[in-house]
Amino acid sequence: MPLSKIKTRMPLAILLLLVASLTMVFITEDSNRRATNLMQRLGDIATNRLHLYDLIKGVLDAESGQRGYLLSGREEYLAPYSVALKNIEVAFAQLDAAYSSEPASKVLLTKLHALTATKLSELAITVQMLKDGKYQTGKDFTLSGIGQEYMEAIRATGAELLAVETQRLQTSQREVSDILVYSRVGVALLTALSLFLVLLNMRENLAFKAVQEKHRVAMQAEQENLQSEVMRRTAQLVELNNHLQTVREDERHRIARDLHDELGALLTAAKLDVARIKSRLGTTAPEALERINHLATTLNAGIAMKRRIIEDLWPSSLANLGLVASLKILAGEFSKTAGIPVHCALQPVQLTPNAQLVVYRLVQEATTNIAKYAKADNVWLELAALNGRVEMTVRDDGAGFDTRQIASKAHGLLGMRFRVEAELGSLELISKPGEGTLVRAQLPESLSLPQAG
Repeated sequence: MPLSKIKTRMPLAILLLLVASLTMVFITEDSNRRATNLMQRLGDIATNRLHLYDLIKGVLDAESGQRGYLLSGREEYLAPYSVALKNIEVAFAQLDAAYSSEPASKVLLTKLHALTATKLSELAITVQMLKDGKYQTGKDFTLSGIGQEYMEAIRATGAELLAVETQRLQTSQREVSDILVYSRVGVALLTALSLFLVLLNMRENLAFKAVQEKHRVAMQAEQENLQSEVMRRTAQLVELNNHLQTVREDERHRIARDLHDELGALLTAAKLDVARIKSRLGTTAPEALERINHLATTLNAGIAMKRRIIEDLWPSSLANLGLVASLKILAGEFSKTAGIPVHCALQPVQLTPNAQLVVYRLVQEATTNIAKYAKADNVWLELAALNGRVEMTVRDDGAGFDTRQIASKAHGLLGMRFRVEAELGSLELISKPGEGTLVRAQLPESLSLPQAG
């Protein structure tokens, strides 16, 4: 599946999941609201039924108190009668408030009001007769059965009100069932939809991860190819650099040999000719003799320059005297030219001829840089072997520099590193502004005999 298609479908699935979640919240809140209203309504129904029971019980209690007073004539039987009257009043007040907005129940409650008022009037008349001493009249009035008819009517009317409340209770119970069914169906549908969306989202995620993995594998392969290409090109460049260094040294060696053989022969022949001419002139031509002496001095200077150039191109002292002696000569010439004391601590070591030349060039490059930039007062050269490695250090107490800001055109330092690494060695450059510079090279020790020095 294309990545663009997956990215297009994923927001749609998220949107559907969000809509499903909002719908579920709406259904839950609506069910909760309806359930709360039903609970309130059920509570009201229960309260109304309780008040109806209290009302009928109050009438019965009032009648019982009146009968007890009638039979015993004792005043303490009027206490329950008085309490019942108050309970009846409270029950009617509660029922009036509850049925104020229900016309059907209000009609029945009005009828109950009238019946109860009549019944209570009958009880009140009887009680008053007894208080006035008309015991027999009150008894006859009670036994006439008028109060019993009103009591039966009160019970019937109360039963009708209870039937209305029972019907309301049954209706509420059906609504509760409907709400539960509505909630269950809604939750089931939304659960199914959510599960479908989750599965769809999981499927899209798996597809997306598969595409990502495919791209990652492709990018990793491309990166590995690029890295291999970079390594191959780097190896080619290193090989080319080593080849160029070798060619350069060979060319220097050839030029030095030609200068030594051809120019040396010419200068030597010229010097011999000057000596012969000088011996023949004797003292007969002072001016010519002076010119001859000047020419001889010039030839000697040319021969000395030739030797310096040859040594710079190819240090013959390496082959003739060894590495230690060559470094001492190089240090002496540098100290004489730059006017900087050089402190040498050089020990004989075992290195291949190529490695010896690398060390010599390293010291040559380092001392050249010191003369140009370091402004040093002292230079230290150290050469020693330790644990199968030969270490060469060149240190100065000059201005130093920040190694993180080496100029991109510092080809001398880069060339030194390439030379050392070509011989399987390592080069370390340590420097800070104002703290001098340390150049340390380590090369593998050779199994050949140490050079004389």
